[in-house]
Amino acid sequence: MTATTSPELGHIHALLAERGYEVSEASPDSLTIREVDSGVTVHAVLQGEILFLSLTCTVVPRASVTADIMARMLASDNGISTSHFSLYDASGGNVAITLSNFCKLQDLGSDDEDDILSCVHFLLVDVMTARRVLAGLKA
Repeated sequence: MTATTSPELGHIHALLAERGYEVSEASPDSLTIREVDSGVTVHAVLQGEILFLSLTCTVVPRASVTADIMARMLASDNGISTSHFSLYDASGGNVAITLSNFCKLQDLGSDDEDDILSCVHFLLVDVMTARRVLAGLKA
């Protein structure tokens, strides 16, 4: 924990590191969490009592995001039940397709620790399904 990092963020950092994730502090209110076996990286931002988590699935030309792929991303039966897709402008006419999740923290007790670990785990599981949903995008 650095001097500019909140005690809550330091606690989250320690919790995830104890569970085998590679964790670094990108800024005073954010963490980069890497699942060591897969190399998948999740970004976390703590704003007040909400921990927002996201990961980039892919970056593609904006024209690749068709009505068909959007319908698959939004379908209730697409296999992604705990996270949601978001689109962000990327440079050069590209769009980043991300998965996001969040959890509300209360006292950083055992319930919050379970929520944090579950949120990260669900996001990592959902990205595998997301890759199937996004298969066939033209890069």
